[in-house]
Amino acid sequence: MPKVVLVTGASGFLASHIIHQLLLHNYHIRATAREGKLEELRQLYKDHPFVEIIQLDNISNGQFAEGALEGVEAVIHTANPLPGRTSPEEVMKSAIDGSLNVLRQGEKYGVQKFVVTGSSHNFLGDPATKGVSYQADHWNAVTKEEASEDSTKAYAGSKKFAELAVWEWAEQHPHVEVTTTPADFASFSTNLNIYNLLTPTGKYPARPAYVDVRDAARAHVGAIEKPTSSGRRRVILASPHGVVFDDLLKLIKRARPELEGRLITSPAPKFAFDRYDVDFGRIEEITGLRKEDFRTLEESFLETIDALLAVEDSWKKAGYSVESVPSIRLEGRMI
Repeated sequence: MPKVVLVTGASGFLASHIIHQLLLHNYHIRATAREGKLEELRQLYKDHPFVEIIQLDNISNGQFAEGALEGVEAVIHTANPLPGRTSPEEVMKSAIDGSLNVLRQGEKYGVQKFVVTGSSHNFLGDPATKGVSYQADHWNAVTKEEASEDSTKAYAGSKKFAELAVWEWAEQHPHVEVTTTPADFASFSTNLNIYNLLTPTGKYPARPAYVDVRDAARAHVGAIEKPTSSGRRRVILASPHGVVFDDLLKLIKRARPELEGRLITSPAPKFAFDRYDVDFGRIEEITGLRKEDFRTLEESFLETIDALLAVEDSWKKAGYSVESVPSIRLEGRMI
């Protein structure tokens, strides 16, 4: 019988890739979604007998459906409230309560492995990082008060304090193995950063550092499979490949010459760094993902562009007008 893994937030960008990776590793997946997403997701996975989509409308205090946690080997928790849809205080409360609710209910049913998705915002801005070098003990400087009152700091604060709540809970439950993996999410999610490069009036990503979402998904699955002597682990993921935006645009022109006329026209920003300095030895130790296993820059960006253009083409064939590109300013993952 395949081992059972429960994934929260099944409609999310990262969660969909985690489900794909779990299927490749022959797991049985139970994935949670709100009522409005249920039928769409059940249709999406109707040909996959090892994927169950179960309803969970309130991650903060909702009860999992009867039997949902029976026989579960591990839980991968990706669900998170998005900023801008409610007050900063509620974003903070939902993030913390949601993580603790998943941990408590899972532990009650005997689950002993949890992987919790964090965010790059959890460590960005720690004065000790010198801007680009990040270790597992780095945290952003946002306070609870700031995050509860300031909508611009709500996301960073909610992710930070939700993860800190996870670690406090883990300290009280040493028999449970918990791993957190900072990363980020929206419909195109952070791929919008790349889609903006395909628009003359678009905006550049806020930073050159990134991680391919497929590598992030592999790391989540690896974290539940890799034996470890420590039950509580935090790991920061980033690609080992640097990004210089002028060079990236040259790569796109060379590899996809038909796109040259639609590329962003404003001058590329200059950065003092082209990637985050993270501990790849720790990444391998906790997830099994080696530095050389990460997809190359060419694979990540060109395959993302091809996927975005395929979606754009499907929109056009369906009769939709594709005229402008929304922008977001998040570090994160690409398909």
